[in-house]
Amino acid sequence: MTDAITRCAWSCRTEEERDYHDKEWGVPLHDDNKLFEFIVLEGAQAGLSWITILKKRESYRAAFDGFAPAIVAGYNQAKILELMGNPGIVRNRLKIESAVTNARGFLTIQEEFGSFDAYMWRFVNGKPIHNAWRDYSEAPPQTKESAAMSKDLRKRGFKFVGPTICYAHMQAVGMVNDHAVDCFRWRELGGVSL
Repeated sequence: MTDAITRCAWSCRTEEERDYHDKEWGVPLHDDNKLFEFIVLEGAQAGLSWITILKKRESYRAAFDGFAPAIVAGYNQAKILELMGNPGIVRNRLKIESAVTNARGFLTIQEEFGSFDAYMWRFVNGKPIHNAWRDYSEAPPQTKESAAMSKDLRKRGFKFVGPTICYAHMQAVGMVNDHAVDCFRWRELGGVSL
């Protein structure tokens, strides 16, 4: 299925990627539970393709109680074993355990900063960074902002939050606009020609 709209090349492979690109990727997100969802999904994606995670996203939502951090933080070993048997998610023990660990850290950050949103967005001074790439392939795998976020999250006990994963998270939740300049979403999300 094709249309006359110009998109980032990576989004044209599957319908799931196109829909994700058109509706979510790069849109500034300030909802704590959705931010937690992306922390879990980005960690699960490590070493895998994003389409693998997109196809499992609904299964993740069901398996992880709608990504409610307070519920996930209370998961015990029996629940982790149950998740290990769920074919709808990535059955990697370390990734599953990291979701629980990260949920606990998430709740601590909410207490300290008032919201996870306030904590995360401070790494970009509260507003999106708008890059101007001719092609998405020009985007770096990490930046000084994602390295700072990674360092701070790891200091707080988070797992699967390296600088590259943090940068992917920043792109996904709109902290960074990395749409290519000829993509219709770049301008819609605030990109301005130089």
